[in-house]
Formats: sequence, C-alpha cells, structure tokens
Amino acid sequence: MFKKILIANRGEIALRVIFACHELGIKTVAVFSEADENSLHVRFADEVVCIGPARSTFSYLNVPAVISAAEITGADAIHPGYGFLSESAYLAEVCEACHIRFIGPDPQVIRLMGDKARARRVMKKAGVPVLPGSDGPIENEDKALKIAKEIGYPVIVKATAGGGGRGMRVVRAPGELSHAVKTAQQEAEAAFGVRDVYIEKYVDSPRHVEFQVLGDSHGSVVHLGERECSIQRRHQKLIEGSPAPALSEKMRRRMGSVVIDAAKQVQYTNAGTFEFLMDPQGRFYFMEANTRLQVEHPVTEMVTGIDIVKEQIRIAAGERLSFKQSEVSFTGHSIECRINAEDPDTFVPSPGVIRVFSVPGGPGVRVETLAHSDCTISPYYDSMFAKIIVHGRDRQEAIARMRRVLEMTVIEGIKTSIPMHLRILADPDFIAGKLDTAFMDRFLNRPRPGGRLAEAV
Repeated sequence: MFKKILIANRGEIALRVIFACHELGIKTVAVFSEADENSLHVRFADEVVCIGPARSTFSYLNVPAVISAAEITGADAIHPGYGFLSESAYLAEVCEACHIRFIGPDPQVIRLMGDKARARRVMKKAGVPVLPGSDGPIENEDKALKIAKEIGYPVIVKATAGGGGRGMRVVRAPGELSHAVKTAQQEAEAAFGVRDVYIEKYVDSPRHVEFQVLGDSHGSVVHLGERECSIQRRHQKLIEGSPAPALSEKMRRRMGSVVIDAAKQVQYTNAGTFEFLMDPQGRFYFMEANTRLQVEHPVTEMVTGIDIVKEQIRIAAGERLSFKQSEVSFTGHSIECRINAEDPDTFVPSPGVIRVFSVPGGPGVRVETLAHSDCTISPYYDSMFAKIIVHGRDRQEAIARMRRVLEMTVIEGIKTSIPMHLRILADPDFIAGKLDTAFMDRFLNRPRPGGRLAEAV
C-alpha cells in the first residue's frame, strides 16, 4: 500500500480523497494555488505545497509543478480527483516515467476514451449500441452533408476531445450544417486545442444514464449500478440520483453486462463511468466514457455502501477488487444536489465571502463541501462549492429528505442555487420521475409556483 498520496486538486474533492487516505492510514500532500492558501484541504493535509498563482493554468493544470511537488515530498502516488488533470494522459505518462503511481486508468486507455470518435468505434466493435454517425472526424463540409443525409436530421456535431457541452451543435436542417461544423471546430480548438469534430444522430429529449465501473489489474471488472443524470443545464449536471427511475431490474442487468464487456474490451482499470443516452422507447446508446471519479459518485456509494475512492487507491496499489459482482447489492434511493455560488434565476456566478454556513444533518444526510463560515468562494474556479447527498428507503423519501435539508440550510453572503433546487424538487414531473435532458428547458419556461420559501432560503 502507498505511504503518501499527493492530491492534485482542490476543494471538496481534495477533502474527499484526504478523508479516504486518513482512514487507510496514508499520509497526504495537498497542492494549492495562492488563492487557496486558507482552504480546508490545505488545513487538513499532512503536508502542503504551493504550486502557483490563482489561475489554474499556472497551478492546478501545471504538470511540472504537480510532479515536482510529488518528488520533493516523497509522494509515491497522485490522485487527480475530477476536473483539472484527472483525464490527462500526459500526466499519467509523466507519473509512469517518474515512478509515481497515477491513481486512475492507464495512459493509453485515457487517451483512447478521451477521443470520442475513436471510443465510438471501439465500443461498436465490442457490441455496445452506438448512434449512427461518422466513423471518425469529418474531413470537410461535403463529407458532413453526406453523412447527415444518410443518417437523417436532426444530427449533432461533437468535438472529439473534451466535454461539458463545448464544441457541440445540434443541426436540424442541411442549411445549418456548415455553420454548425465551423462553430464547433472553433470552439473545440479554443477549449481543447483540437479542432476535430464528428457527427452522429441526435436523439430528442433522451434520458442521460451512466454506469459506474471499477476494474483491477488482475482482469476483474464490476459495475456499481447506474445514475440518472438527466437534470442538466447546458450539458452541466445539476441533480443526480440512483437508481434511475426508468430502469427495470431486467434492463439494469442487461446494461450492466454490456458495460462490463466494454470495460474488459479496453482493459479498463480503476474507476470510470460509461455514459448512455436512452430514447423514449427505452433503447440505449453509448455516448462517452469518463476515465475518472465523477462529481456524483456519492449517490452510488450511498446505495451500495462501497467506498469508491478507497477502492481506487487499493486498485492503484495493485490489490484485487475486494468484492465480486454477485456481492454488490443496492439499497434504497440516493439524490445529490450540486450547490453552486450563482444567482438561482440568472445563473450569474456569485463569488464572495460566506458569512454564515449551516447545513442540517439527520438520518441519511451527507455533505461534501469546501465551505465554512467566513470562507471565500473564489471567482477563479468552478462555482460549485458543496454537494448535498441524501439517502432514503425509496425515491419519495429521498426527495422529501432533500427538500427538508435544503429548506433548513442557511447560507449568507452569496447567492446560491438552492432556491432553484427546491423548485425542481417540487416539480410534478420530477416527482413522477418523468425526466430527460430537455427537462430544464421546460422547467425554466414554466410559471413560478406561489410562496416565498425559496426566496427566504
């Protein structure tokens, strides 16, 4: 087992890894930017190293600085968390060259699954359902028009690299395609440094369902069930849950089997997520694979009782998975709300000093956050500063529990997304489990319900 792990991240996910390490008896090293000098992950790590100024380009995304911090502190492994360098094949390769263990998949797997066009081809070969589309990046406008005509409109143009909705354009008519391709290429190049895009059939109002997998270096792969991630705005997830309301036990077993076969096909190790779109008829199609820990991993931990971060560390240390697929059981229902520092109506970021921070506990409540009273929410990084996760006997109890927690949460000094979450949790379609990726478009165009509860919170 490792003696010391460096966490190449910040905020709540850095704390989450520190918790797991402390429980395993492993020393931790926190890296931080100048803006995060007083952060909780800096306070609770065993050792700390400042790796640069506030801008992430010069700190949390600075591979030489991260590697130097690991070498000077004697860390024998690096956990990248999520975001930043978590899906960097380059960091994984440098770790390998420096005899530092990267807690994640092998570099070649990260590189393969990071290229969405290549990943589509591999999944198709492995027998995983994929949407009709181009076999690789489209070379020119004529090729794009030909493919779109063959598969039928609407289509979606996607960047082969990156994620988060950048480099994506929906096209509903031939006259829109040329502009969409050029715009997606420009956006992809600006965001990821790669302008390649591909085309696939667009599914209107699908569900977004993802499966959590774990694989060790001895050939064992298991899945930990699915998460419903359809509540999203501009391809950014807002609320996640497990299990997905639309999946029957039969469908869960079928999709789980497909996911395990796909992971074995690419010799997947460590934690990862295989993401699918599900159309209104219940047909599912591979979308992408995320070769890292997900923001929403706690809902899976709540329904399975398995500590995914500890499993990541054990796998990276060469140990076998501590359980078999037949030993994975699912109990109750879990929901996660991402709490962002932003105006709940306009979504404009709201950085600043939190004067009061109080989240009630109670049965089945878990809070993961970088926040505390008198802390500063920085304008330099993502606006998410907390995750509230609840677990109930069923989905109805989980919804009621989440509403109770959010109603009793007190955060003063900044605006947060809590009022929006409360409105979603009270929405009849959400309560009924009628979810799809167009939910938020419909929701934001509906008249507001009466009452001032959300405003008071």
